[in-house]
Amino acid sequence: MAVTLTEKAAAHVQNFFAKRGKGVALRLGVRTSGCSGFAYKLEFADAVNPDDHQFESHGVKVVVDPKSLPFLEGTQLDFTREGLNEGFKFSNPNIKDECGCGESFNV
Repeated sequence: MAVTLTEKAAAHVQNFFAKRGKGVALRLGVRTSGCSGFAYKLEFADAVNPDDHQFESHGVKVVVDPKSLPFLEGTQLDFTREGLNEGFKFSNPNIKDECGCGESFNV
């Protein structure tokens, strides 16, 4: 399965890369955190590691490290605006439970 971006998320990432002036990929990962076990990591990568898994979505390269991939397979990343709030939203089919604040998850 792939990790994908919606068109809105891809456009936001491409605009950020243009403003930043560098970057080759969006790096997604997970880290141990929160009350449910895991939290997402999201970074702009200037290089791709040899062991990274690479995906392409709407013209944006997405890279995931091998340890994070089992937790992220099939995930779609969207960029949403609700009132004054905006940010990335993860739609992850692997999640079994989330904490009440939505900052961490369990698989």
